[in-house]
Amino acid sequence: MRFDNVKQALLITSFLLISAMGGCLGENILSNDIQTVIQELVDNGYAVGIVVGVLDSNKTEFYGYGKLSQNGDQTVDEDTIFEIGSITKVFTTLILADMIEKGELGLNDPIENFLPVKVPTKNGKRITLEHLATHTSGLPRMPDNFAPENRSNPYRDYTVENMYEFLSSYTLTRDPGTQYEYSNLGMGLLGHVLSLESGMTFEELVKNRICDEVGLENTTISLTPQQQVRLAKGHQVDVENWDFDALAGAGALRSSAKDMLMFLSAEMGLKKTKLYPAMENTQTTHFSIDASGGEIGLGWIITHVNSEIIFHDGMTGGYCSFAGFDKENQKAVVVLSSIASVRIVNHVENIGLHILDPGIELKTPKKAVEVDTSVYDDYVGEYEMAPNFIITISRDGDRLFARATGQDRFEIFPLSETRYFYMVVDAEIEFLRDEDGQVNELILYQHGEEYSAKRA
Repeated sequence: MRFDNVKQALLITSFLLISAMGGCLGENILSNDIQTVIQELVDNGYAVGIVVGVLDSNKTEFYGYGKLSQNGDQTVDEDTIFEIGSITKVFTTLILADMIEKGELGLNDPIENFLPVKVPTKNGKRITLEHLATHTSGLPRMPDNFAPENRSNPYRDYTVENMYEFLSSYTLTRDPGTQYEYSNLGMGLLGHVLSLESGMTFEELVKNRICDEVGLENTTISLTPQQQVRLAKGHQVDVENWDFDALAGAGALRSSAKDMLMFLSAEMGLKKTKLYPAMENTQTTHFSIDASGGEIGLGWIITHVNSEIIFHDGMTGGYCSFAGFDKENQKAVVVLSSIASVRIVNHVENIGLHILDPGIELKTPKKAVEVDTSVYDDYVGEYEMAPNFIITISRDGDRLFARATGQDRFEIFPLSETRYFYMVVDAEIEFLRDEDGQVNELILYQHGEEYSAKRA
């Protein structure tokens, strides 16, 4: 395994609430197994608070477990507000589809028609609105001039001027419309184009075009004082709430489980709105992502396993989220969590997909066991995995930490006396002893691979 891959692998980029909308309450939609997994995720430190909302043939159920903040007493519920990250993208593409439905824009309109700056082309092919909405523009995931002053709030200082500077100098590596590559830049640019064409800010567009029509009261960017009180605090290392400038269309929105489930009800046509024709357009396949059968509509990801599931997930510095629906079976789910890590993202998505398709196995979280923490002293030290790449093991009282070169320090938790797991990334560390009983090596397990690091 090349060193570059090793370094990249380590990068870390109670109560039940039930309500009914148009149906009567009977047997719970959310099984005890699902509730148990949610409780274990919170109780074992994977998340501070999780709220799940499920809509099944007009019957709605919410389950919230955990707290609004790590040290607070207020519990989370269906009205708790979370950052929804990239789920914002399906709002952006819905605005586009609505403007197309009303004859204000054309899906194949070149974006250069709306921008006061040179836009890259390739072999005479121009980037269109559809290319931005389907991640097929040829633009990268992020612009190379994205250099946040504050990495805890990275999008705040990326301005329209920065975006124009990038566009005017970037050279496409392939023709637009030929390959799928997920692009925060592209979707943020789409939101900006829609704002220019409408004369509104992105937040005003979301409110006027979507929230007012669907009846969403807590889906917004700017929060009122009353909403601030119900905002779950994001959790991660040195986390802040994220603010967006030029790239708002890629991930700026905040919402609640109640709002998101109402939005998904409208997407399935159960809640009647004037947006439904535009919503149908966003749910229609516009590009095949890969040979495995994955497809993309306008913003929405479409997958076919036992049934067609349409979904999107999101992640910011302190939150992760999932929203999806099975239109044929009239079932929708939203999962919101106030912590961000690779592990919890996988669980949030798994919970959502399992609810929509019980044939998808429900994953249970790993749990820390009790060990004699005096053994931690044997592990403290530096372990060289590759030249200039060290994993440093340290302890702080009864807690054990691992820090890779150039990265933050993260706590690791015992699966046994010798094997430990990260909460923030899907990886484990095992400590090995030599014939004399001295710890002289650790093994990092990640992505099905094993990486050895000798004690320095």
